[in-house]
Amino acid sequence: MDGRWIKRLPPVCAAGGGLLLTGTAAACARLTLGGAGDRLFVALSLLAVAALGLGLVWLETRSAARVLAMLLPMGAAMLARALCMDYASLDYQDFLHKWYVYFQENGGFSAIAHSVGDYNAPYLYFMAAISYLDVPDLYLIKLFSILWDVALAWGCLRLVRSLVRERQGSRAPLIAFAAALLLPTVVLNGAYWGQCDGIYAALCVHAAALALEGWNKTSVALMAAAFSVKLQAVFLLPLWGVLWLAGRVKFRQLWVFPAAYLATILPAALLGKPLGDILGVYFRQMGEYPRLVLNAPSVYQFIPYGLEVNQTAASRLGIAAAGALVLALLAVGLRFRGRLGRDAAMTVAVTLCVGVPFLLPHMHERYFFLADVFTLCWACANARRLPAAVLAAGSSLASYIVYLRLKYNCVLRVGGGTFVMGLEALAMLAALAFALWTLVCQLRENEGKGESL
Repeated sequence: MDGRWIKRLPPVCAAGGGLLLTGTAAACARLTLGGAGDRLFVALSLLAVAALGLGLVWLETRSAARVLAMLLPMGAAMLARALCMDYASLDYQDFLHKWYVYFQENGGFSAIAHSVGDYNAPYLYFMAAISYLDVPDLYLIKLFSILWDVALAWGCLRLVRSLVRERQGSRAPLIAFAAALLLPTVVLNGAYWGQCDGIYAALCVHAAALALEGWNKTSVALMAAAFSVKLQAVFLLPLWGVLWLAGRVKFRQLWVFPAAYLATILPAALLGKPLGDILGVYFRQMGEYPRLVLNAPSVYQFIPYGLEVNQTAASRLGIAAAGALVLALLAVGLRFRGRLGRDAAMTVAVTLCVGVPFLLPHMHERYFFLADVFTLCWACANARRLPAAVLAAGSSLASYIVYLRLKYNCVLRVGGGTFVMGLEALAMLAALAFALWTLVCQLRENEGKGESL
């Protein structure tokens, strides 16, 4: 590209981003809930989140030109989210709104002591806090998730920067920042669906970035915080076991995890919530959905629809397969102790995020959120990994559409069997195979080398 165009690109992007942010404010003016003050609140909140995101880019780059360039994707991201704000999903109507009303009617934070909701303490703190505000709760719930979308994009920037730190001046971190903001499943999860997977995912991505940079205690603390938000953080958690066996994390640093986790639940205990209720929340979640698969592109989609199977045996087989995958990756850490490179560690992370939920039973479509984000970062750091990102994100997006439309995308009939999400599962399986093959190739290359994280 001509040098003059490169110089002109930031102001052009800034102008386009400014127009999109103006469109964001206009879209907020047409929201249907609450009054004019509520719509103004949403508009100002989205603009403030955009300013925060641009401030984080400045913090990481100290480049006005790069901040201006990021105005365009930031404006597009905020406009897309503004257009989603009025949608009320079934999850919001059946669960989140009822929790909000309960907190509102039972004293806000004092209601945390009661048995309300099936999320862990950190999200209940948020629900209690917003119960004091006179703004439609649908908007408040979504704005909180959107705030964490920006934190997620920041984490992607930092993670990719850790992977490409030898490539001075690389634009890959900024590409990751912009792509994470605009990733369809990220937009849909928080701003449209009203879910909060971006919270634990942001903490996981920051934790992985810190681990690659050698900030082990902080990374473990962030993983504990992620686990306290959502159980699905456990998909990535074995990475720290791999790093420990590889000699990159000391065993005593892992003890930060229980301390940090206890710190997140301590306020709930002090507010009177029984410790058994707090510690048992994930056990209750695991027994909540007996079906083998819930619209997730997992291995169980290869069982013909309607075929009667021994669900207990099938569940145990899937758990055993996921456990075997984790053990194999732990063995990689031990085998390549002192020689596990940053790229290989990232491939281990991708394999965990894709492979564990692919093999486990009782998975929802949203449980591949980490897979979407980590394959995205993987591809931004190395364009040759792009097929895995496209396969994972495409499969997840198609699975979201199944739930949101309450209709299967493509029903296949093969050999007398009906497969309602076979294509989505095949795409995710291909992403897993790609990650595993890449890891094998990386380990072969690293054999005999002294590469370090």
